[in-house]
Amino acid sequence: MFYFIGIKGSGMSALACVLHDLGYEVMGSDIEKECFTEEGLRQRNIRILPFNKNNIKKGMYIVKGNSFKDDHEEIKAALALELPIYTYQEMIKKITKMFKLVTVAGCHGKTTTSSMLAHVLNDLVGANYLIGDGSGFALKENKWFVLEACEYQRHFLEYKPEYAIITNIDYDHPDYFKDITDVVSAYEEYANTALKMVIACGDDSYTHSLEVEESIFYYGLDEDNDIQAKNVFYNEDGTIFDVFIEGNYYGHFDLPFYGKHQLLNALAVISFCYYERFEAKEVAKSLKTFNGAKRRFSEKVVGSNILIDDYAHHPAEMKATLKALKQKYPHKDIVIVFQPHTFSRTQAFKDEYIEFLKDYKTYIMEIHPAREKQEDYNIRAEDLLKELPNAEKININEASKLLKYENSVLVFMSPNDISKLENDYITLKEKS
Repeated sequence: MFYFIGIKGSGMSALACVLHDLGYEVMGSDIEKECFTEEGLRQRNIRILPFNKNNIKKGMYIVKGNSFKDDHEEIKAALALELPIYTYQEMIKKITKMFKLVTVAGCHGKTTTSSMLAHVLNDLVGANYLIGDGSGFALKENKWFVLEACEYQRHFLEYKPEYAIITNIDYDHPDYFKDITDVVSAYEEYANTALKMVIACGDDSYTHSLEVEESIFYYGLDEDNDIQAKNVFYNEDGTIFDVFIEGNYYGHFDLPFYGKHQLLNALAVISFCYYERFEAKEVAKSLKTFNGAKRRFSEKVVGSNILIDDYAHHPAEMKATLKALKQKYPHKDIVIVFQPHTFSRTQAFKDEYIEFLKDYKTYIMEIHPAREKQEDYNIRAEDLLKELPNAEKININEASKLLKYENSVLVFMSPNDISKLENDYITLKEKS
């Protein structure tokens, strides 16, 4: 029996699903609030209990989420019973040794890229996957395993992939990384975990500085990339482009993806598929049916409005999402509902948030603390609001503030689950 402490976490829920699919008995505990990550757990009838030290029994193998310390009641109970305790990364490392592993890392785009790669590989040959949006699936007979690998606290150094993919390198997690040099150093270590090959975005300003022992190949739009997109055309239906590999034509792609960032995500997948000798036409056919990762540009039509649920919270991610919205909905106004995530990130990127949000009607929620405490930081949502003339405060119960908009795109941006605000808005809108 594998018992997950914090089973509703996006990675933890996916890992629980993978273990279940591989034939193991799984259960776990978490807060009683409903979370979008529960879908896969419910489908598999995996039991979810409230936290309680009495849940812990002899014979269990414990998997603990990264945010849980030894003073947690269930971990204390497990220690008292001398049960084996694994971190999330340790358990993934044990499982993925059985398969050919592809890890996807990057400060932005790793969830969508890993989801996209898993989708294509599953179509073409079958693939297991564990994605940070709570998606996990496995069959023992599959050879490939696609894993989203996170740079936070250098967790991605735990794995030994055949291929290591890098979508970009940027400064984030200021509560852990000292500066961009520290981030680049972590990615260089990550690149050197690859057993066969590194595939990296060559348009990124930092990837070319990596010193890598194995072969490294670059993709992007710039002329010096090994895999290059040419003849790119963006329109309201998506993005059209041709791919050339070291100057030779590989294939034509007409995909329902929006924004340069999504084109680059697709190029990462196409690059892997080329090096594994998949036919371009088959890759293009599969990519065309990719519906996106959970909470990444997820769309609903509500009257004359489009509601977008998006995980974006770093300034670079938010700006990329907004560019994609302008491509797809050039004739609609954009209204932003933003919940900043962590005090450290909000403090570090305050000026960048203000610089691009000033051009939009914006509603700002209180900062989601995640693992941090307000008293340790000198930043609040009001510090953004007072410098944004088009912004106002909103809380989770104030969906009525949004009812005045018509023919608009309402984009909800936060890695935290703010679905109550979105669902309340939909209910009120349907009644009005």
